[in-house]
Amino acid sequence: MSVYHSCRKFAQVCKLASAKAATDLRSSNRHAGPLAVVCKHDVRFKSSGERALQERQRAHMARGLPKQKPIAGVKEVIVVASGKGGVGKSTTAVNLALGLMANDQSKRVGLLDADVYGPSVPKLMNLKGNPELTDNNLMRPLMNFGIPCMSMGFLVEDTAPIVWRGLMVMSAIEKLLRQVDWGLLDYLVVDMPPGTGDVQLSITQNIPIAGAVIVSTPQDIALLDARRGAEMFRKVNVPVLGLVQNMSVFQCPQCNHQTHIFGSDGARELARTLGVELLGDIPLHLNIRETSDKGQPVIVSSPDSPEAEAYRRIASAVVRRLAEESR
Repeated sequence: MSVYHSCRKFAQVCKLASAKAATDLRSSNRHAGPLAVVCKHDVRFKSSGERALQERQRAHMARGLPKQKPIAGVKEVIVVASGKGGVGKSTTAVNLALGLMANDQSKRVGLLDADVYGPSVPKLMNLKGNPELTDNNLMRPLMNFGIPCMSMGFLVEDTAPIVWRGLMVMSAIEKLLRQVDWGLLDYLVVDMPPGTGDVQLSITQNIPIAGAVIVSTPQDIALLDARRGAEMFRKVNVPVLGLVQNMSVFQCPQCNHQTHIFGSDGARELARTLGVELLGDIPLHLNIRETSDKGQPVIVSSPDSPEAEAYRRIASAVVRRLAEESR
């Protein structure tokens, strides 16, 4: 017998068996009531089975993720992030750390530069050198302006490009998180790299984060990426404390005319759309740029200036939002 005829005969047998089963079922019970009950129980069994399968899948996925472990000695971690580079994130992170300490001298604040490929904290905080090691083989942060700092920039040459693949970057982040002797800190401000990639996910999955501050200019193209950054933190259950609108307005030093170079109130509108707070506005001011390039942040070098006051107000808003999130 050919394969064709074998398959055809098998199909006919299956068809006859199916017809016979249907006839037997109708003859044994002519009412739909009991059959409906059987079907209902079958659906219930199937849905409960699906739920059990989903629970097993979630448990399996959870086992694959690292468990969050607090950084020894650190009470609260604040991450400063942006959707794209060039919006003043690092300058904001440095002045936020200094502003937290300036508002309350009893608070101990640290600064971690997690931007592995483009570390800016050494320049902004006027720090050079290699960290020393403790007896426990932990790195001691470098200190300036009363702020202990750690950065990949302390471990490589100033001009050396960091051309690492993902695994090496993850290893570096793990060392910056776990192999640093921070002492006792009330706040650790983390300058995150721009974007929403591996480093951001690795940090949020490894340590508990009290809240995220998103920095953006009012420009539409920057706001698109800032929104992605905020949504990423929400997906990984990190509270978004609010947005900082950087370079919001330029005031001419000669005639005091104000120009909105990057747009007007774009971050304020985004904050309203996301349902988060606008923590404050930072002007586009020559004083901020000059003091940052000199390694003398504006809060330290010009503490009575309007620019320094703007950063201190943002620091106060961050502390308030942290208190609200902890309730």
